[in-house]
Amino acid sequence: MHAEDSVAPEPERLPDNSRTSEEGAGWKCGRPGTFTELMPDDNVPGFSWRRPAVLWRSRNDVVARLFGDPSNALRRRCVAALGERGAPAAFTVHKKETEFSFVLMGDTGEGDRSQYAVVPPLLSAGKDTDFLVVASDVIYPTGDTGDYENKFFRPYRDYPGPIYAVPGNHDWYDGLRGFLRVFCDLDIDCTPDGWRGGWRSALSFVPRLLWRRSGKFSDEQLAKIRAHYRGAASQRNVQPGPYWAIDSPALRIIGIDTGITGSIDRDQAAWLREVSAGPKPKMLVTGKPLYVDDQHRPGVIEGETGTVDDIVRDPAHNYVAAIGGDIHNYQRYPMPLDDGRTMQYVVAGGGGAYMHATHVIPKTIGVEEDTFRCYPLRGDSLSRYSQLYGRWFHLPKLFSLTPEEATAAVVHRLGIKPGRGYNGHAPSRRARFVAAVLGVPHVKWRRTRYTRLPVRKVPQRFRSELADWDRPPFFKSFLRLDVTGDELRIRNFGVSGCGDHEHRPPIEDEFVIRLRPDRSDS
Repeated sequence: MHAEDSVAPEPERLPDNSRTSEEGAGWKCGRPGTFTELMPDDNVPGFSWRRPAVLWRSRNDVVARLFGDPSNALRRRCVAALGERGAPAAFTVHKKETEFSFVLMGDTGEGDRSQYAVVPPLLSAGKDTDFLVVASDVIYPTGDTGDYENKFFRPYRDYPGPIYAVPGNHDWYDGLRGFLRVFCDLDIDCTPDGWRGGWRSALSFVPRLLWRRSGKFSDEQLAKIRAHYRGAASQRNVQPGPYWAIDSPALRIIGIDTGITGSIDRDQAAWLREVSAGPKPKMLVTGKPLYVDDQHRPGVIEGETGTVDDIVRDPAHNYVAAIGGDIHNYQRYPMPLDDGRTMQYVVAGGGGAYMHATHVIPKTIGVEEDTFRCYPLRGDSLSRYSQLYGRWFHLPKLFSLTPEEATAAVVHRLGIKPGRGYNGHAPSRRARFVAAVLGVPHVKWRRTRYTRLPVRKVPQRFRSELADWDRPPFFKSFLRLDVTGDELRIRNFGVSGCGDHEHRPPIEDEFVIRLRPDRSDS
């Protein structure tokens, strides 16, 4: 064979993503997804925050915000019970392998089409990973043990490895009892002893009466469900507690429990400092992100002025990333620190729950806009919400914007480059009006003047279903993280719900973190 006859094969072309085409975003599907075949025959009923029963079952959130969050006291009781049972030292699971991979996603469990749409691409991109981590809100709306069958065990029945999780505020709506039974194999009464301090102590009988207790669910029922869906030896695990660490030679992964209102108790803070000590690279997984919507939310520590982010940013602790759920989209902020490091703050809450808008995120000042990443793109988010509000108010001709029209309006109001290459036409007056009404901030406004109406001002309880839909594009996402001795590679895979993307999900973001100094630099 002549040398000129030998042609090297072309590298496999990656599928389009939302930054390259509307098809890559899922606006145009060649064929429908097959994920509906995974759902129960009787379908999973959606929840509505407008239903009185759901509002009543979610009352712990209101109780905690009015009378004080009892999560810290309850968590200490749970951790003490786990310690008496013989939890691993420092709540740490040890991995001997230097090289391993895992999947991470947050806010999974509504049990509807948007959750199940994530499953085929997750199994395709993560079939060879070692474990899966759920970062916040495993079960919507109220964390009941009885909801785990169709919102946890069934959808992830074919994921071959163990699953770890950190609880979110919704998991605390039953006092964390369901979460502890499923992940920690602990059944404990999670009723607060009382509320102390100030006026709350005089009215402590009120929150004690209102606090929701977990529903009844037998050990036999849970064992039967577990054996049916995730009964393989490789799938079984009991995590140390509601907060935990997974330690490997190359990286220590630390998960914390932020309760209902986003704080951690003093005992958990002491544990966090203990497992954060030393030069080994570390990554935080948290139920509440530390940086989101271009706002710093450092994380309150009970009885202290210091914060969770103070622990993360301490150079002696050598954190490289902090990943949180709770907000139902993907965001990444590569934040330069004073000591020369770059901290990757990531929001990874796109695992299945209804979508939180990204078009309300202002032009970033915490990081350079060109380095900021979000999914869905702001223009896609505005287009999706405009269609939803057009349907809601029966005014589709006024509100509904195409992705191109929405992108033009976002570019005009924020003064940024378009996330996807369009012709750059100026937005129409209608598009500018819709963008203003739906909360795209203007680049000239001060942040205190952001109206963000109605997307952010309308309470969650009345917009959750408005921000959910049953046809592509779903704009869900999950992370795959690959660890070697030298680096941590993180890829964010988009989930459109289109059949074209189920087995080759598009990569919406990818970055590499060095875990050890490059010797060539020395």
